Amino acid sequence: MRTKSTGKKKINLITLGCSKNVYDSEVIMGQLAANGKEVVHEQTGDVVVINTCGFIDNAKEESVNTILEYVQLKEQGIVEKVFVTGCLSERYKPDLEAEIPDVDAYFGTRELPLLLKALGADYKHELVGERLITTPRHFAYLKISEGCDRPCSFCAIPLMRGAHVSKPIEELVEESRKLAAKGTKELVLIAQDLTYYGLDIYKKRALAELLQELVKVDGIEWIRLHYAFPTGFPMEVLEVMRREPKICNYIDIPLQHINTEMLKSMRRGTTHEKTNALLKEFRNKMPDMAIRTTLICGYPGETQEQFEEMKAWVQEQRFDRLGCFAYSHEENTHAYLLEDDVPEEVKHDRVAQIMDVQAQISYELNQEKIGKEFKVIVDRKEGDIYIARTEYDSPDVDNEVHISAKDQYLSPGTFVQVRIVSATEFDLVAEVIG
Repeated sequence: MRTKSTGKKKINLITLGCSKNVYDSEVIMGQLAANGKEVVHEQTGDVVVINTCGFIDNAKEESVNTILEYVQLKEQGIVEKVFVTGCLSERYKPDLEAEIPDVDAYFGTRELPLLLKALGADYKHELVGERLITTPRHFAYLKISEGCDRPCSFCAIPLMRGAHVSKPIEELVEESRKLAAKGTKELVLIAQDLTYYGLDIYKKRALAELLQELVKVDGIEWIRLHYAFPTGFPMEVLEVMRREPKICNYIDIPLQHINTEMLKSMRRGTTHEKTNALLKEFRNKMPDMAIRTTLICGYPGETQEQFEEMKAWVQEQRFDRLGCFAYSHEENTHAYLLEDDVPEEVKHDRVAQIMDVQAQISYELNQEKIGKEFKVIVDRKEGDIYIARTEYDSPDVDNEVHISAKDQYLSPGTFVQVRIVSATEFDLVAEVIG
């Protein structure tokens, strides 16, 4: 058993789940550092803080397993204390306290001051935008709002994150300036719903106005949009995107399904026809824009015919990027009242079919890029290869551009011009041309 340290305690923060959790962890770390605490991210420490995800079954299982792993390390004397925060803790705090009592304390998503107090720190209100970035320095997530007011039947996010709350434009601009001053060149805008931004504080959808201010920040060269809800999408955003070269020709717009009956049951506020009309308008106004979407297979009541409709639609739409998930039956959601009647093996088979279709589409679209030139940002070096991305690719989830590192040096975070020389389903191989 390790002898307990009597000196300064090192706090190790573990992040699970989505980019919103990454952002939250960076804020926690920034607060701790401002209090003079020694804090690291996913390394080793005397005190462990686990920022959990509670979105779907797989994420919940990973979070619980991580908690159990560190509780065991605590029992072995390898760590001194274990604290748990984030979505799983917000949603299941009483259950977790009963089932895993050896955790020192559980905190919800809106209890940052209490978490800091438990760690011997004070919440500093003046820290606007002060975070310890855990991503490579050249890109950072910018969370423009918290929570969600959408009534989607399958989603537990409002249970864990509360109602929608937008951050003021001036606060986000100041945060972006501070990031740029530290070397950030790409902002990835995130929220549960980007398109709802501003309705609560400005009484109108203000994403376009926010973008117009963010493009003025010196040092920021790319701005990327994630998680835009399709219903009520503010089309003026496309006009700003078309006009401002800093805004990437890219949008992540989770559509979830295409069958009208499924969309109604999901409470998405749209139909097959309206969804197609929106995509057509996107492509008419921004023909070069890459569209990423996510879909759900095996939602309660989904018939084979309804699935085939979605599969044919994916083939027809030829999305640039696509993710697909098996439906997870979540307590206290509207859909939990429905019978989870699609067998698990059928759900996963349908996911596999959709992803097989998308892999072929991605291969064909990538083949069309051979011989073309792109501006890319270099993310990192792996062995003899530099890993880069085009403006059509978001970090961690999209295509990568591979560039030989044998005869040249490229600094991570720099932009270079390349020509695509070959391609697979999800990767491009390029040579530098300038």
